[in-house]
Amino acid sequence: MMEFINHQHIPLLAETDILVIGAGSAGCLAALAASRGKYQVMLVERYGFFGGTSTQMLDTFYGFFTPGETPRKIVAGMPDTIVNALHQTGDMFLRPNTYGAGTGVNYNPERLKLVWDQQITQAGIRFLLHTTLIDVATEEDERSSCIFWNKSGFYKVKARRIIDASGDADYCHLAGYSYELAGDTEPAQSMTTTFRMSNVNLEKYEQAGGKKMLKEKMNQAVDTGKHPLPRKEGSAHEMCQPHCISTVAVKVSGLHALDVEELTQAEIEGRRQAFVYEAFFRDEVPGYEDAKIIGLSHQIGVRETRRVYGEYRLTKEDCLSGLMPQDRILLCGAPIEDHRQGKDGDDETVWEYIPGQGVYGVPYGAIVPKGSQRAWVVGRCFSATHDAHASCRSMAQTMSMGQAAGLAAVLSLDEDTSANALDTNKLQTKLEQVGAILELPDVLADISRDGWGLTVGGNR
Repeated sequence: MMEFINHQHIPLLAETDILVIGAGSAGCLAALAASRGKYQVMLVERYGFFGGTSTQMLDTFYGFFTPGETPRKIVAGMPDTIVNALHQTGDMFLRPNTYGAGTGVNYNPERLKLVWDQQITQAGIRFLLHTTLIDVATEEDERSSCIFWNKSGFYKVKARRIIDASGDADYCHLAGYSYELAGDTEPAQSMTTTFRMSNVNLEKYEQAGGKKMLKEKMNQAVDTGKHPLPRKEGSAHEMCQPHCISTVAVKVSGLHALDVEELTQAEIEGRRQAFVYEAFFRDEVPGYEDAKIIGLSHQIGVRETRRVYGEYRLTKEDCLSGLMPQDRILLCGAPIEDHRQGKDGDDETVWEYIPGQGVYGVPYGAIVPKGSQRAWVVGRCFSATHDAHASCRSMAQTMSMGQAAGLAAVLSLDEDTSANALDTNKLQTKLEQVGAILELPDVLADISRDGWGLTVGGNR
């Protein structure tokens, strides 16, 4: 708690039943799921739009499908409604088995901003944008008081249940829950500034060898020193917008995203690298001769900072053993994808695939801070080790975490039960009612470019 803030002098803005802090894909789904109950829901976001990583820096949902030659769709329910809305306006397509992570749901992030707006407003959720959490206090009536700041000043919101979807576990940090800082025991995953380029001749690019050719060109550029790229591998994929590509190529390592001076340095370095890549693409890659950068990510992409210690901590062994706990709330088939600095100083991505059936279940305790009575934690700050986090941080999984947390908050209020004593059988019933997948499907998924299709009643 910040001792210099006198909570008594801060005006009360609202009292709500369920407060969601952070409106990334996990937070938005948490609020949407919570709005299905009979309770007041409030969603607070520090930026001027919803979506977090999904709209700030990326254009692909990973994790809906298992990778490999026999893909299965393992995420469904309320996350489907987001993709359905994009499908209806022609603002998504499937990219089969892209860059080892399985089929990606490629979308127009600008349209997605509107989709999030529409979903949140139609659900009757009260929300505030441009609003940042700065402190937390516990009241005698067992409500949490969260102190926020925005352009209008300092305000207090009291809530009976809290879902921390802030990405950096800001609520859990201020409320005193324990966590691990990325980088304390293992190197934190690198940060990435994504960029988009227009006027790309994709047909010429594919005819010249596509992804295989690009990898060879990147290796040559690094080995010869002609272009000082930070890594020898990276993705450049087509977008929904014709003749445009989006990248995940920039790598900024060794800086801490919770230190404002180092984060500032990372932002500058990320932008510098983006234009090093622009020069490389224009000089070396067929089809990019006349291409130019048309946009950078809203901020540098941060993969991990605080990871909360939960009632259960997902581990690498859980992932690679195909764990299927009785209290699972979602499935994940994404490989461990660890973006880190190699021994030779170069940045590399280390992949480890889930053996056997290629899928594992995530237990309920991974989204409940240790000892929590009324709080949940979802998104990239959920309870996991470094390696397990590197698998289960895909947006389809974080949306599923939000879906589970929102329904859990409703169930907790319905039954006057604490977060860490919830009946997970009842939660699983609620998840199945909205179409969530908790068992590996037998049928293969249609992963053709236009194979998504619409869902009916939350089910595929």
